[in-house]
Amino acid sequence: MYTPSGLTDLDGRIAQYAPLVKRIAHHMMARLPANVQVEDLVQTGMLGLLDAIQRYDAAQGAQFETYASQRIRGAMLDGLRSSDWFPREVRRNSRRVEDAIHATEQRLGRTVSEREVADELGIPLEEYHKLLLEARGNQLVYYNDYDEEGEDHFLDRHCGDSTSEPLARLMGESFHSELTKAIANLPEREKLVMALYYDEELNLKEIGEVLGVGESRVCQLHSQAIARLRSKLKGMR
Repeated sequence: MYTPSGLTDLDGRIAQYAPLVKRIAHHMMARLPANVQVEDLVQTGMLGLLDAIQRYDAAQGAQFETYASQRIRGAMLDGLRSSDWFPREVRRNSRRVEDAIHATEQRLGRTVSEREVADELGIPLEEYHKLLLEARGNQLVYYNDYDEEGEDHFLDRHCGDSTSEPLARLMGESFHSELTKAIANLPEREKLVMALYYDEELNLKEIGEVLGVGESRVCQLHSQAIARLRSKLKGMR
């Protein structure tokens, strides 16, 4: 989009691609903890869009939207790195949930319900749901980065570009096989959430509309699915 003089129509470009910024921000939210606000992602993402407009060179061969998406995500990651985005207590609670799921399923020999996990943790179901909401930044692949100094690596590997979806970055046939089995054994609603988020690339609101639930419930289901998968794959970490 150019002016009659051949210069980039900056305002027009920003207006045209602002929905792309919002789409990326909303899709990243399930990979980030509850203290991250989507409005903050959008704000920093707009800076990335502006940078992309100013730097884009069609001669490089990349489509503008592809190029802009990378710049937008990069700006969002820079903003996240500058804040205390993933509290250590949340990380510890995520591990507690995984351990509770693992212990309960080992003892009972089957997929367990939310209430059974809550009972294993010794907390009310409502508090367990709160833990799931807070743990929504928990991820599946490269989980050895979840040490106390691993935040930057986590961001780069899980949110950096559209090809780094957790279910697409599987390492080795053995891991892939075990993960496939674990996904197949997820409860149906959790399995559907994973498919809609990672395969169809719907955001939390859109998934909620499909399931007939709110965004917060989608976050809980996503977090619980990730926790179940991590608990089943403990031996392969």
